[in-house]
Amino acid sequence: MLTGLQPAANEALSDHELAQLIAAGDQHAFRVLMRLHNQKLYRTARSILRDEAEAEDAVQKGWLLAYRAMGRFRGDAKLSTWLVRIVANEAIARLRKRGRRAEVIRLDGDAGAGEITESLMNDAPAPEQPEHHALRAESRRLLERKIDDLPEAFRAVFVLRALEDMTVEETAAALGIPEATVRTRFFRARGLLRESLAREVDSALEEAFSFAGARCDRIVAGVLARIKSSQAPDA
Repeated sequence: MLTGLQPAANEALSDHELAQLIAAGDQHAFRVLMRLHNQKLYRTARSILRDEAEAEDAVQKGWLLAYRAMGRFRGDAKLSTWLVRIVANEAIARLRKRGRRAEVIRLDGDAGAGEITESLMNDAPAPEQPEHHALRAESRRLLERKIDDLPEAFRAVFVLRALEDMTVEETAAALGIPEATVRTRFFRARGLLRESLAREVDSALEEAFSFAGARCDRIVAGVLARIKSSQAPDA
């Protein structure tokens, strides 16, 4: 018989065993599971809803739905995949309430998203210099905005594949779409994101090292002052 989850013991449990442990009322096991998957689920909901507060609420509702259905989890898919599907459907239901078009993700089988990402989503430690930290934060915000601008059908695929590093097979199972569709949407999402970022960089390059204004005035004044000094009669 399974007992309370001990530190690091969750790695020794199968998904089905962990689900049964939670279904039996083990709150510690459920807290461990939530902390393990909260980021993945939030990113999933956020990619669909494009609203931080609503995404957070969708994750909470998804957890409640999962908790109530945990005893019926059969292990046909990974537990993390099952959770993503629940939260994705909750987010899509919220889109429907807004009157927006959304693709239905079926929950068959159980009860109850290249180069650009490697360069821009590097997990290297943050530099100590404040200016580097600010630049990295601004780069992150730019990337988030551009991901938000991706077509609805591509966003969730891109987030699960690029940010959460899920495989094609896992993403297809989580979203209930064919693997070929995952590959096509991810390829198109990367291309659209690359084009969008390239346009942003081109625009920024036009303004880089701007010279007009006070800097230009100082240089002109400095040069004229030196010419005047060099033309002055020797004392």
